[in-house]
Amino acid sequence: MDLNNIQRVYFIGIGGIGMSAIARFFNEKGVHVSGYDRTETPLTRQLAEEGMQIHYSDDVTLLDKDAQLVVYTPAIPGSHSELIWYRKNEYEVVKRSDVLQEITKELFAITVGGTHGKTTISTLTAHILRHSGYGCNAFLGGISANYDRNFWSSDKQVAVIEADEYDRSFLKLHPDIAILTAMDADHLDIYGTEADMQDAFVQYTANIKPNGTLIAKLGLPRATELKGDNKRWYHLKDTQANIYATNIRTVDGGYLFDVVEQDWHIHDVQLPIGGTHNIENSVAAITVAHLLGIDAAKIKAAIADFKGIKRRFEYLVKNDYQVYIDDYAHHPEELRALISSARSLFPDKRCTVIFQPHLYTRTRDLAEGFAESLSLADEVLLLPIYPARELPIEGVHSEILAEKITVPVQVIQKEDVMAWVKSNSVPLLITAGAGDIDQFRDPIREILNGEKVKE
Repeated sequence: MDLNNIQRVYFIGIGGIGMSAIARFFNEKGVHVSGYDRTETPLTRQLAEEGMQIHYSDDVTLLDKDAQLVVYTPAIPGSHSELIWYRKNEYEVVKRSDVLQEITKELFAITVGGTHGKTTISTLTAHILRHSGYGCNAFLGGISANYDRNFWSSDKQVAVIEADEYDRSFLKLHPDIAILTAMDADHLDIYGTEADMQDAFVQYTANIKPNGTLIAKLGLPRATELKGDNKRWYHLKDTQANIYATNIRTVDGGYLFDVVEQDWHIHDVQLPIGGTHNIENSVAAITVAHLLGIDAAKIKAAIADFKGIKRRFEYLVKNDYQVYIDDYAHHPEELRALISSARSLFPDKRCTVIFQPHLYTRTRDLAEGFAESLSLADEVLLLPIYPARELPIEGVHSEILAEKITVPVQVIQKEDVMAWVKSNSVPLLITAGAGDIDQFRDPIREILNGEKVKE
């Protein structure tokens, strides 16, 4: 696959967050980009406005028969007729991870892997590089609030890439700098066991280029097996790490802190977004920027201007009466960080969480963890499980979480959510999940902005 000589690319699943970043990469190079997705979304409408041709029915008469390269997402079923047609007619058909593999071979690659924090660290790292004038090509798993995009290009031969562990995609990447955030059990429908998943993360670090650097969170399991000619350990505040935060203070829903390394430090870093886990994410991004030689003053200025990522501890309403936070959290540890951080920032507000479980297998395999994390709220509303790529599993439903949660909880249908919000006082409201719960963001924000709910 020679990315420099391709003139026409077709995407099957073009509206996915990772797929759309690669589509934008080709489009900005002047390549003819077209594709299919199941439904029209704000993101696919943006892609169409940028000149890409998109349709929404699985129809072989609509595909591009002149495409030199066909890229598909693993979320597309093998029975998809367009995918079958391209394979039958011997086109070059690859996964998006294959394209990213080639990009990491050609450019100086900074990849961000791990079960949590990938999107925030990759977006913040790319933002620092862009804001400081260093420059980079960014392939992100979320929409940067600063730029309203999940991809941007640069003449600088540097790429920041979110490394997705689903379907073992990240094992194709060859980074110069690899970040590893966490190795918690997830995607057990793919890996089978937590040990097998950890094996994959160890292999991810083994793919670091010669003389490359691993930046890993201190305290990871099997840390002694992680590879990389150079290693740097980061942490929120553990002084055993090479780099960590100290003197942490809360300021208007965000934080002020210092970053300390053995022979280097930055005072009074201002992070405007909430979540103590985002301080730790910032430490990881700062480590990259420091390794690249970016001036401390430029790093501070970039972080102070960071507006976050859509659906990552995103404030949709924040005033004296109420706070509404929306987040993509879909794993127990992500929920734990989300809820505990929100409660620490707003300790006097009653916390209600509306959560949509994502995948039957994840709900089944991690039920105890979900219940424990959700019980950190004062009240929980559970939506039915969002199936994504899965078929229902007998006996697996949101009620199995409700039975284990130790605070007031109810299972609510999607069509009843807005009526509940209208009729209940919600001083601190959190919506969380990786499914279609985001459809409630704007309607809830409008309700809350129209009526101040007093405690």
